[in-house]
Amino acid sequence: MLSNTSEVSLILIMKPLDIPTSSIYPSFFLGMLAYCLILVFNLTILLTIVLNKQLHKPMYLLLMNLSINDMTGATAFYPQLISSILSQDRSISKPACILQAVMVHMYGGGSLLTLTAMAYDRYVAICSPLRYNAIMSPGHLARIIATVWFVDMTVMGVLFSLLGRFPFCHSILPDIVCTNSALTKLMCEDTTVNNYYGIFLTIFLQSIALITVIFTYKQILLCCLRNRQSDTKKKAAWTCATHLAVFVLFELTTLFTVISYRFSAVSPVLQRAIGISAIVFPPLLNPLIYGLNTKEIRTKVIHFFNKTAFSFFKQCSLRRKIFHK
Repeated sequence: MLSNTSEVSLILIMKPLDIPTSSIYPSFFLGMLAYCLILVFNLTILLTIVLNKQLHKPMYLLLMNLSINDMTGATAFYPQLISSILSQDRSISKPACILQAVMVHMYGGGSLLTLTAMAYDRYVAICSPLRYNAIMSPGHLARIIATVWFVDMTVMGVLFSLLGRFPFCHSILPDIVCTNSALTKLMCEDTTVNNYYGIFLTIFLQSIALITVIFTYKQILLCCLRNRQSDTKKKAAWTCATHLAVFVLFELTTLFTVISYRFSAVSPVLQRAIGISAIVFPPLLNPLIYGLNTKEIRTKVIHFFNKTAFSFFKQCSLRRKIFHK
């Protein structure tokens, strides 16, 4: 009896997906396709930057960091979702749920901090182009990237350490993905400290991001207005517009998700839809907006695929000649 109770306590039941039977396989296919595209797009950007020394520049190395973070978030979410769509089994082990929650929160914090670092990089490149290489030196860039990951791991480590103090007394997870907020609702103990730290963490990360982005973009705008060269203005405006669009989209979806969990009046369906969009869309769109939309990366990717295709057809041609002989 004790072993059965212990076994049940290790299993959590997530919110049902409510997918009609006729839509199970199309939903499975779409989920698999989205995950594969995320991996292909982000790995393409990652390998293109790694294999081309000309792209070993701060902007591209930060983009590579963003791709790694996006694949982490997608891997935290999609495999479990795809599996549960096909099996129609919404159970998940407690360790797997906690691991998913850690990875999802690491992805969210990492995205925010990396986008902030990218805003700083654009500010230096546009407002201090002559000093760019001195300011964004390899050593300084390494410290920026190390700081992003250190801050992300530290604040999320504290968040889940606070969560680990209490045993779970419920097994029905009020969400379709494991998060700190959803796991906190499974506890019958007083989680006031957890809630206060969650609010502090949200304000802390949002403040760093918003203050940095507002300051840098204000300075960039002033630099563009002072610069009389139209080509420079267009290039700066295009670079900043794409970054700002993704940053605002990520901010809105993340902020709504965090706030909605603290207000019962928000529709659960809307809450889940917005919450998932923060995990679904950025990893898919970021490599297209930041990577393939950047001329240097796009050129290298096209050259790589052309070279690969040429090599493939050349080998096929040689094999045909050998076969006919």
